[in-house]
Order: sequence, then structure tokens, then C-alpha cells
Amino acid sequence: MTFLDVETLDMVLETLREYAERKLKPEFLREVDEKDEFPHEVLKDLYNPDQIGLHLLFIPEEYGGLGGGAYDIYRVSEEMAKIDLGIATSVLATFLGTDPISVGGTHEQKALWMGRIAEEGLLVAYGATEPQAGSDLASLSTKAVPVTENGKIVGYKISGRKQWISNGSVAQLYTILANTAGGPTWFVVERDAPGFTYGKPEDKHGIRASNTAALFLDEVYVPVESLVGGVEGQGLAQAQAVFGYTRLMVGSFGLGAGWDAMMRSIDYAQQRIQAGAPLSEKQGYTHKLIVPNMAKLEAARSYIEWVAERIDGGDPHLATEGAVAKYMATEGGNKAAEDAIQAFGGYGYTKEYMVEKIKRDVRITCIYEGTSEIMEWTIARDRWQFHLKTRGAFYNDWAGRLEALQQTESNNGAGTAALAMRALAVILERCRIDRLTRNQHVLFRLGELIAWAETAAIFSERVLSKPTTASGLGIDLEQALARIFARDAAYKVATEGLRWAVGAGQTDPNLANSLNLPAIYQAQTGQIADMDFASKKLMETFPAVPA
Repeated sequence: MTFLDVETLDMVLETLREYAERKLKPEFLREVDEKDEFPHEVLKDLYNPDQIGLHLLFIPEEYGGLGGGAYDIYRVSEEMAKIDLGIATSVLATFLGTDPISVGGTHEQKALWMGRIAEEGLLVAYGATEPQAGSDLASLSTKAVPVTENGKIVGYKISGRKQWISNGSVAQLYTILANTAGGPTWFVVERDAPGFTYGKPEDKHGIRASNTAALFLDEVYVPVESLVGGVEGQGLAQAQAVFGYTRLMVGSFGLGAGWDAMMRSIDYAQQRIQAGAPLSEKQGYTHKLIVPNMAKLEAARSYIEWVAERIDGGDPHLATEGAVAKYMATEGGNKAAEDAIQAFGGYGYTKEYMVEKIKRDVRITCIYEGTSEIMEWTIARDRWQFHLKTRGAFYNDWAGRLEALQQTESNNGAGTAALAMRALAVILERCRIDRLTRNQHVLFRLGELIAWAETAAIFSERVLSKPTTASGLGIDLEQALARIFARDAAYKVATEGLRWAVGAGQTDPNLANSLNLPAIYQAQTGQIADMDFASKKLMETFPAVPA
């Protein structure tokens, strides 16, 4: 897919903001949340080509869409999450539902169904998850039995149950993953197909504006033309092919929700007077609850943009990078929302203030489209293979590039990110020698440390060469945040890596020295000054809005 032109993307974003200002005010969103209602009229507006036509973003131009790319979808997903993550999830569900068709469908199938979705503004649902299978798509039990006439397959009868399906009871079209003789296969199922029913909406902790329901299929007949791609057994490959893309979208949700929580906290900090001064002037507040979260969110943004560029450039092998983007952005968004409640004190714990709702909503981003634990496992498994194949050179070579960058751009934290990379390489090699990854917990913790180190590296590399235009923070502030995050990442990789290696029984008495801990501690020099600068610039960039 290709980028939209800048003017078109800006127009979509501005139209979305204007619509939200008119119709999606906090009072309305809190009411929908309290009543646990799916806002049908809002989705109709969002999908109405004469108003916004948001669904057209992810439909190719040849089938009546706008043909947006990964970068465009990241920007729109972030903006949607800043407005309401439940409504954003309903849009995501349609995007997910079309994935099997866009990736594996024949030209005729794409023309039929993508054309209908574009023209009719259909809500779509993605029917993969099952009660017992969870994220393990290979364990699904839903079956599709062929129906033959004169020795020729003319259709299939699908039986099974799907669980936790977004848009489950409101969609008009469903893509359903089922086992066939040839293996897992996607089918397109119409809402009114005989034998197809759905359960009552789930009573959820958050994203209550999103409809989530179970699906029940009792010998639901579909014609053979509804088999996506026309060949059995391609379902898992088709699902894997879009993980980089869809996880980028969920990561963008975490980023947007986290940013919204922080913007509200920054505004509150400037208006709340305590002991004769606003909270925005107190290090104990800003340096714990705001600055570290902004650094992590912007680091995640940089990684998301890096992955989006590669997807739009045609790179098909980004499942690991998509996992890193989702993991860092959703964990960052969740932590930012948690700290926003703390930043508001008792007010933040009440439903009158939106940070309480944001925290309930953003929590799901660490669960759906692969839990944070699945992300840790995916990252560790894949990068472990890189470490083994390159005999430890993968992260050491990356560190070398960062050290070279430090010589020309010394203000970006690249040298500190290089320390994180070299410490990571040491920990990975020690895990190999002592076979520490036999401990599942060690493997998962490696996934976390890898994600932090890579995100710090990408942030440092891109902050000047390819600065973001999405945040509006300015180069000086972005550089300060890159330095802050690189220090945090290096400290985390070295100290927690050492902790878990020792805890798992590593045998090198000099491991601590090998991690270059003195240099990592020395690299913390200037952290408070950078946090002072970042706090001041954030307050200047986002002055308080009069009540």
C-alpha cells in the first residue's frame, strides 16, 4: 500500500477532530460508557463517505477506497484512540475483518467484498479467537465440512464457536477461520446465514462503546466461492502475513490513549496549586508522573513510524517489529494512563474525570491482538534466532552503528543506546552458554529487554534524521526525550538482565563487569537536567486551557 498525500491525510485527521468536537464530547462518551451501549449512529457517521468515510482508508483504490498505507492508518488510529478507544476498536474490527480478504482473496473476491464494504459502509468482524484457543490459532476447533454435488465441492458447512469477537453482534459481514481437510481456512459469512447466531454483548471492564460478543455456527452453509483464496489450508499464513500491520494499529491505539492521558495531566498540573505553586513546577510530580511517560510514548512512536515506513516500502517480514511496536506502545500507554490517575489524585479515581475511563479502556490494548506476554515471547524467540545465527554479532553490530552516530550527533542518546545494545548482547550470550532460556520466565524477560533496547536505538537514530511530524513537540524536546529514554533503557537492560541471569543460575563470576555497568551509570549524568528541560518545554508547548 502507498501513503496518502499529505493534504488528504491532514484532511481526514482534521475532519475526524471536527466531528469529535461536535458529537463526541466527554459527556456523551461517559454516558455511552455507563450505559454500555454500542453507538450505531456514530459508526454510521464515521463510515458515511459523505461525512468521513473512515473505512475507506484501508481499502485499495481499485475497490473504491482511499488506499492508505501503514503510516496513514497509524496516524488515524492514534487520533481515534485520543477520542475514544471503544469506538476506535469498532473501526479496528472492520479492518481486521477485511485482512483475510485483502491478503488472501482472489481478485474477484476482493472486488466483490471490498467493493461492498467501501460502497455500503459495512461493519465487519474477524472471527478467529475461540474459548479454548485464545491467541493460539493453530488450536482452533471450528470445522468446515465440504458439501459435494456430482463429486465436486460446491460449498461448506461450518460449525463451532468464536469468543471475544469485536463487532460480534453488530457486523454485517464476518471472516471466520475454520479447520478443513487441508488445514485452517478463512471463509466469508453473511450475517443472516441460517444457523449463524451471536451471544449477548460482553459486560467489559473498558472499551464499553465497542461491541464484543461470542459467535455460534451450527452447520452454517457457505458457497465454495466464500472460501478465501479458493484453496484450503492458507488461513494461518494469511493471518501471520498481517500481524506486523494489525499490531502496529493496536500499538497506535496505546500511543493515542497514553497521549490523551498525559495531555490531561499536563493541563491539570498547570492549574492545580499546591503549597503556593502549580504542580507543574514540582519535580516530585513531573519527573515521576509525566516526563518518563512522554519519553516512552515518543520512543514507541519513533519505532511505530520506522515499522510503518518499512511496511509501506513493501517489506513483508515484520512480525517481530510489529510485536515490539505493539508491546512498547501499549505498555507505555497503559502506564501513562495509570500515572494520569495518580496525577489527578482523588479526582482521577472518579468517573467525572476522563483519565479514569482512559485507564479502563487502554488496558485492553495489552491483551487483544496478542497479549503482552505473547509479544515478549515472539520478540525473544525471533531475536534469539538472530543472536544464534550471527554468533552474537546482531546487537554488537547495531551498537557499532550507534557509536558511529554518536560521533556526529552526540545529543541524541545514541551512545547510551549503544551501551544498552552491548549489554543485551552479553546477556544473550550468557543465556546461550548456560542454557538459561530453558526457563520460560528468562525468555520472556529477554523479550522485554530486547524491546526496550531496540526502541531506544531507533529513537536515537531517527530523532534528527527522520523526525516525527505527528507530535508537535519540536526537535530539542524530542532529543531530550531520546536521551532520557536511552538512559532508562541501558539501565534496565543491564540491571534486570544481570538480575535474571544470576537468578537462573549463570556461571560467570565476572558477568557484572562484562556489562560495563560503570559506563551505564556514568551515562546517567545529566538525567535530571534533561528532565527539568523536558518538563518545562512540555508545559510551554501545551499551556493550560482555561476552565
